[in-house]
Amino acid sequence: MIAVTGSTGVLGGRVARRLAAAPGGPPLRLVVRDPGRAPALPGAEVVAAPGGYADGPGLAAALTGVHTLYLVSAAEAEDRLQQHLSAVRAAADAGVQRVVYTSFVGAAPDAAFTLARQHAATEEALAATGVRATVLRHGMYADFVPFFATREEGRAVIAAPGGQGRAGFVSRDDLAEVGAAALLDDSPALDGAVLTVTGPQALTLAEAAAVLTEVTGVPTTYREQTVEEAWATRRPSGHPDWEVEGWVSSYLALAAGELAEVTDVVPRLTGHPARTLAEHLRAHPEDWAALRG
Repeated sequence: MIAVTGSTGVLGGRVARRLAAAPGGPPLRLVVRDPGRAPALPGAEVVAAPGGYADGPGLAAALTGVHTLYLVSAAEAEDRLQQHLSAVRAAADAGVQRVVYTSFVGAAPDAAFTLARQHAATEEALAATGVRATVLRHGMYADFVPFFATREEGRAVIAAPGGQGRAGFVSRDDLAEVGAAALLDDSPALDGAVLTVTGPQALTLAEAAAVLTEVTGVPTTYREQTVEEAWATRRPSGHPDWEVEGWVSSYLALAAGELAEVTDVVPRLTGHPARTLAEHLRAHPEDWAALRG
């Protein structure tokens, strides 16, 4: 049995749908907080874990009988790392034999991006369990590029402290296909593997802005900010400092070259080329509808 967490979200939902459609695939269990929000998939069992990752015993009960777990990283939260560590322990306690975990490119204890440090600690905890594991270090989502931009008098501007750094922006469609392929491959080939999953090219924010202009028709430019300017323009949002620090530090990781890696994991595991940023945006106009106003 394969269990999928996060199936009520974009990435987990796409993975679950691909698994449900796989010919002759193994039994599928969707582990969700709210069963009413779970996608209706043929043959899929829905099991509630109302306390989420923070409730280790409850999650362990929901994972009983599961062979392989797709562990989607938790939503941003102040206690996100503690949630991850609780989920890893729950999987081991439940007797899960294999975990496929969604990490982030450049995960390391000294990463510029605060969440990448959390991912590194989660990877370490997962390895310490002795459970068979595959780590998928996702590149920065191509899906998020339109949300980097804000409207300014008929134009759009990406204002960020990203310098001239590059990111291998990757479509969540490709990430879902890679995730499903990894879950369905129970051979030892992926045991212990740490795979960085990226798009086919690394772009600067100025180049990403040019792609937005081309695809959406909204003139978009990149305006480099200092760290102080980045905090000053984001603090008025009312979000807590830990969340603003995550946003700002993601751009600092980009500026530092920590997101620039480009790999062949998508074509290797899916059999087709990774989608470019432009290809992803053309396939998902809903991602940039708000940008057009």
